[in-house]
Amino acid sequence: MKTSRFLFHSSISLCLGYSIVSSGRSFVIFERRGAKPAAAALVSTAFRHKYARRDARHLLPSSNLPSQIPNIMAPTYLIVGATGNTGQSVVETLSKLSTCAVIALTRSLHSPVAKHLATLPNVQVLEKNWMDITAQWLREHEIERAFVATPSQPSQFAEETTFHVAALKAGVKYVVRISTTAANVRPDCEAYYPRIHWAIEALLSTPEFKPLQWTSLQANNFSSFWLATAAEFIKQYRKTGKQDTLRLVASEYAPVGTVDANDVGVLAAHLLLQEDISPHNNAKYVVNGPEDITGRQIVELVERYIGTSVDNVIFKDMSFLDYMIGVTQGSQSVLMSMKHGPETAWNGECTASATSEAVLKLAAPTRTPADTLKAMLQE
Repeated sequence: MKTSRFLFHSSISLCLGYSIVSSGRSFVIFERRGAKPAAAALVSTAFRHKYARRDARHLLPSSNLPSQIPNIMAPTYLIVGATGNTGQSVVETLSKLSTCAVIALTRSLHSPVAKHLATLPNVQVLEKNWMDITAQWLREHEIERAFVATPSQPSQFAEETTFHVAALKAGVKYVVRISTTAANVRPDCEAYYPRIHWAIEALLSTPEFKPLQWTSLQANNFSSFWLATAAEFIKQYRKTGKQDTLRLVASEYAPVGTVDANDVGVLAAHLLLQEDISPHNNAKYVVNGPEDITGRQIVELVERYIGTSVDNVIFKDMSFLDYMIGVTQGSQSVLMSMKHGPETAWNGECTASATSEAVLKLAAPTRTPADTLKAMLQE
């Protein structure tokens, strides 16, 4: 079987004795018995130059055309952080709801998530460092819309804004990005990373960036983070029958609308798929989960799973930072400022009721903390 690869927007069609099978923009022409070589050249030329529907019908004999010619001008979506907390569900949702091409970036093609995404329709998984993306690369891959979830580290502003500048120069039309807890996104937040998100949003709001439309999702604390120690406590108890101290970031009584990362990804995908993105341009949406949970309620969830009372609990525990900072390069004082991140949650400023109305209308989060904990215990 001979193959020829070109750029093409479609799903499956049949022309002149050749099967055209595509995944988003990439397609392969498979030669069938009896087909003439000249036909492949005609088919490939038509699609490579992205002829419109009427032009393709003009080039190819109507008797050999399928009943419908697919839309070959559909956009290509780029997902930065495709195998991360939110990126996976962005890719899965786009593949499920659209026939447009999706380019999913990963640091390793061999990871289980990357292998899973590669099996989805219209998805191409590429191993590439997102920080190396240039305007030329974006133009070559004809990226029209993008999702960006970048690591929270001191260099985030320089790295992410480099991507946004490239997107602006390349003519990318729309970017959906992940921010952080809305109550923290301000210039005077003591934790360093919310100030970075504030600065990125301020940059994107300048007149110079007007051609690049964008939406920032100010997602609350992820449920998987808020419940990580609870899940580990349950797993260890199931193995050993013994209890260690249950350490929780949550305060004992402050309600927090933690959100499942998958729900945030689903919302991002719905935004990317909007035909008219102008209502969401320059929007900073507050994204919380469907219900609040307190530290005491987390303890009660744990007790249901282990079938007995928890002996020792520490609330507002940030001791994990000591280990993390010990193995991370950079200014320790800057990194240690992360201990201030949960303070707005402890003060009751991050409840589920604060979710933006547009989020509730478009793709309201549905997974409760109990749902997330159950899924974590099944992993």
